[in-house]
Amino acid sequence: MTETSRRPTLLAPAWARRPANLATAVTTELVERIVRGDHPSGTSLPPEPVLCETFSVSRTVIREAVKVLQEKGLVQVRQGAGTQVTPSSSWNMLDDVVLGAVIADDETLGVLDDLVVTRRMLESDMAEMAARTAGEETVAALGALVELMDQLVGDPERYRQQDHAFHDTIMRASGNRIARGVVRALETQVGHTARYTGRTDRDLCAASNQGHRRIYERIAAHDPVGASEAMFAHITEAWLVRRSDAGDPGRLSR
Repeated sequence: MTETSRRPTLLAPAWARRPANLATAVTTELVERIVRGDHPSGTSLPPEPVLCETFSVSRTVIREAVKVLQEKGLVQVRQGAGTQVTPSSSWNMLDDVVLGAVIADDETLGVLDDLVVTRRMLESDMAEMAARTAGEETVAALGALVELMDQLVGDPERYRQQDHAFHDTIMRASGNRIARGVVRALETQVGHTARYTGRTDRDLCAASNQGHRRIYERIAAHDPVGASEAMFAHITEAWLVRRSDAGDPGRLSR
């Protein structure tokens, strides 16, 4: 049996037509294959010659892709043991490529549930702080956004833009730049995916804005506990409405 016949059969992806950045394309494809389980945790990636042949690229491109995979926490290069795939607990879930691949592969929506829980925790805390510190200008801006969104319930795209502005106004008012940065990063990575946005009809927008109004009223009243609870309930209820019936949403339980 020749060396070539012993090599595992790997299909080249459809993009293998020399895109501008080959290393980025190879990295993205390998991330998706690892997340899907084509290369399970604890196993080694195919050797360089096989990967070069599979993707029709040079060793330099493969080495750059593997380096980036290491940075994302998906593989570990061990002397004499090759490039081994790491457990999912080691993956950088804030990386946009990794998170996107995990969400696409997760039929239970558990990853999105975890994202919502994280966002809920951070934004509830920021709403509490905003209720303590918000001045008249911030309160007026939130009130104006709520009124505007009432007028936009029939236009989901424009409504969503003001929805983001409402939440961002509260996050900025809290003064917590780290928490705001995490929430904005997560929203950027999943905000345009159908699995996260779910329904976008008029009734959903109207119900969502009732939650916004409760948050606004508690911040305007400088009620930290009430603002935190209103934000917690709003984010939970809005996601449960958008969420499909896949899996068990038990992760959302307090």
